[in-house]
Amino acid sequence: MKKKTVSAMLAAVLTGALLAGCGSAATTTAPAESAAPAVESAAPAESAAPAESAAPAESAAPAKSAAPAEGGSGAAGHTYAIVTKSAGNPYNEREASGFQETIEAEGGTCIVQHPEAATADAQIAVIQSLISQGVDSIAIAANDANALTAALTEAKDAGIKVITLDSDVTPEARLTFCNQAGVTEVGQALLDAVYDLTGGEGQYAILSATSQATNQNAWIAAMEEITKSDEKYSKLECVEVAYGDDEPQKSTDQTQALLQNYPDLKVICSPTTVGIAAAAKVLQDQGSSVKLTGLGLPSEMAEYIGDDDAHSCPYMFLWNPIDLGKLAAYTSIALVDGTITGAEGETFEAGDLESSPYTIKALADGTGSEIILGPPFKFDPSNIEEWSKVY
Repeated sequence: MKKKTVSAMLAAVLTGALLAGCGSAATTTAPAESAAPAVESAAPAESAAPAESAAPAESAAPAKSAAPAEGGSGAAGHTYAIVTKSAGNPYNEREASGFQETIEAEGGTCIVQHPEAATADAQIAVIQSLISQGVDSIAIAANDANALTAALTEAKDAGIKVITLDSDVTPEARLTFCNQAGVTEVGQALLDAVYDLTGGEGQYAILSATSQATNQNAWIAAMEEITKSDEKYSKLECVEVAYGDDEPQKSTDQTQALLQNYPDLKVICSPTTVGIAAAAKVLQDQGSSVKLTGLGLPSEMAEYIGDDDAHSCPYMFLWNPIDLGKLAAYTSIALVDGTITGAEGETFEAGDLESSPYTIKALADGTGSEIILGPPFKFDPSNIEEWSKVY
């Protein structure tokens, strides 16, 4: 991974902070006549990389933002929208920042929409509004795999290029899916962390987002499938999958309920950035012996990461949501300008993202296509402080 300057780090963080203030309102930004180059996303120094066994592929590191091509690109004159899961979700806000930065750097107009609630109904209202506005593309992090099908199909029928990122819908409702990491790879990483932190046996619980969240459900299903197929995990007992609905207070309440209901609980695994932050605070404030792992934002989790009794989370995983937003932006541009259609085997350039050019792959069940950003990245005491300055 390449070193970046401190100023670049601050710029990347400020980008996320600015978007966080958008609330549920749309941010529509028309590019200047000559689009300014995007700010580089900061990457920690190479010394911050985790141990060899947890080292990610280069695509897991924050990549440089692509400078616009001479005279702009195929994005000029087009409008690209991104719809997050809900307002006030820091992870989604960082996805949106990467998306917006790339679209504007490439000469396009960007609309950012943060629905008021993490529900399908809230996203459907946003989709209908974007159809009325006649946008060229919609990238959406879905709150429900099935409930958005009709609205997104209507958008496609209107000539809008529809993709998903972070959380997918039924394949017929979009052209392709920008996946942060392979489902099995995420499930394996989370299950191995549970195995490690429990000592290979005992009770653990999962604190998820909503019961309809397609990405959460896919990772949990992968964990269950691996457990059933490998005798190594036979002494682990998942006592409950709780749902905090990606709301801090509900996630806090669910954590407290898990501690009360399962006195022999050893580990909580939370594959959601909102849930893991809420659980980390509860466990650390109470001095609980229950340990935590899952998927979290380094900037929110730095104070909880540690391998001693004073810290609730020995280590966790994630990918760079800014880069995922950038990948979705480059995918949207390539669809709008006709470089790709979303079919398996097609390739396209994605600026200076480390894994560019990307190849579209078939989903495991053969029902659609996806583009994988890279494997999950491990954050632990050796690198958390440096990464927390990035996102």
